[in-house]
Amino acid sequence: MTEHEETPRIEIVRGAPTDEELAALLAVVSDAYARESAEAVAETPHVSVWERTQRGLRAPLRRDIPWGRFSG
Repeated sequence: MTEHEETPRIEIVRGAPTDEELAALLAVVSDAYARESAEAVAETPHVSVWERTQRGLRAPLRRDIPWGRFSG
Protein backbone atom coordinates (compact mmCIF):
# COMPACT_ATOMS: atom_id res chain seq x y z
CA MET A 1 0.00 0.00 0.00
CA THR A 2 1.12 3.52 -0.64
CA GLU A 3 1.09 6.20 2.02
CA HIS A 4 -2.13 7.71 0.59
CA GLU A 5 -4.17 4.52 0.79
CA GLU A 6 -6.10 3.67 3.91
CA THR A 7 -6.66 0.23 5.34
CA PRO A 8 -10.20 -0.88 4.46
CA ARG A 9 -12.65 -0.75 7.36
CA ILE A 10 -15.81 -2.72 7.97
CA GLU A 11 -18.23 -1.24 10.43
CA ILE A 12 -21.13 -3.27 11.83
CA VAL A 13 -24.10 -0.94 12.33
CA ARG A 14 -26.85 -3.44 13.17
CA GLY A 15 -27.15 -6.80 14.76
CA ALA A 16 -24.58 -8.84 16.62
CA PRO A 17 -22.72 -11.12 14.17
CA THR A 18 -20.77 -14.00 15.55
CA ASP A 19 -17.04 -14.41 15.00
CA GLU A 20 -17.78 -17.11 12.41
CA GLU A 21 -20.13 -14.79 10.50
CA LEU A 22 -17.55 -12.00 10.50
CA ALA A 23 -14.87 -14.42 9.31
CA ALA A 24 -17.14 -15.60 6.47
CA LEU A 25 -17.90 -12.01 5.50
CA LEU A 26 -14.21 -11.08 5.43
CA ALA A 27 -13.36 -14.18 3.40
CA VAL A 28 -16.02 -13.42 0.78
CA VAL A 29 -15.21 -9.71 0.54
CA SER A 30 -11.45 -10.35 0.42
CA ASP A 31 -11.87 -12.93 -2.35
CA ALA A 32 -14.13 -10.62 -4.37
CA TYR A 33 -11.65 -7.76 -3.96
CA ALA A 34 -8.71 -9.94 -5.02
CA ARG A 35 -10.56 -11.13 -8.13
CA GLU A 36 -11.65 -7.62 -9.08
CA SER A 37 -8.18 -6.16 -8.66
CA ALA A 38 -6.66 -9.02 -10.70
CA GLU A 39 -9.12 -8.46 -13.55
CA ALA A 40 -8.73 -4.67 -13.46
CA VAL A 41 -5.28 -4.77 -15.08
CA ALA A 42 -5.37 -2.87 -18.35
CA GLU A 43 -4.01 -4.73 -21.32
CA THR A 44 -1.67 -2.86 -23.58
CA PRO A 45 -2.94 -2.91 -27.15
CA HIS A 46 -0.73 -4.70 -29.65
CA VAL A 47 0.73 -2.20 -32.09
CA SER A 48 2.53 -3.67 -35.05
CA VAL A 49 5.78 -2.29 -36.39
CA TRP A 50 3.88 -1.14 -39.47
CA GLU A 51 1.44 0.90 -37.40
CA ARG A 52 4.24 2.45 -35.36
CA THR A 53 6.10 3.68 -38.44
CA GLN A 54 3.08 5.24 -40.10
CA ARG A 55 3.04 8.99 -40.29
CA GLY A 56 0.01 11.15 -40.74
CA LEU A 57 -1.37 11.43 -44.23
CA ARG A 58 -0.94 14.60 -46.20
CA ALA A 59 -3.42 17.41 -45.87
CA PRO A 60 -6.83 16.70 -47.40
CA LEU A 61 -7.37 17.68 -50.99
CA ARG A 62 -8.91 21.07 -51.52
CA ARG A 63 -12.07 20.53 -53.48
CA ASP A 64 -12.40 24.21 -54.45
CA ILE A 65 -9.33 24.09 -56.75
CA PRO A 66 -9.86 22.30 -60.08
CA TRP A 67 -7.53 19.50 -61.20
CA GLY A 68 -4.30 20.60 -62.84
CA ARG A 69 -3.82 23.76 -60.80
CA PHE A 70 -1.12 24.03 -58.21
CA SER A 71 -2.51 25.00 -54.80
CA GLY A 72 0.82 26.08 -53.32
